[in-house]
Amino acid sequence: MYDASDFAVGAVLGQIIEKYFRPIHYASKMMNQAETNYTTTEKEMLAVVYAFEKFRSYLIMNKSIVYTDHSALKYLFAKKDAKARLLR
Repeated sequence: MYDASDFAVGAVLGQIIEKYFRPIHYASKMMNQAETNYTTTEKEMLAVVYAFEKFRSYLIMNKSIVYTDHSALKYLFAKKDAKARLLR
């Protein structure tokens, strides 16, 4: 799970045990000046990228599921021809 605000991003690494989400690790960071100018969708994607970078050692060779409540990001994940900036 992850989230983005106007000034920071955060993420939670966890696993599902007996149908319940169990958090393992929390992470957050403040955005730099350039990142605060991103659109809402770009900030949400920044949070996803941050989470994968932060939890990389846990995620290597494991199946990962990204939970989001941001409908535009859900659309972007399903879209085949997204903007280059978002694909990076």
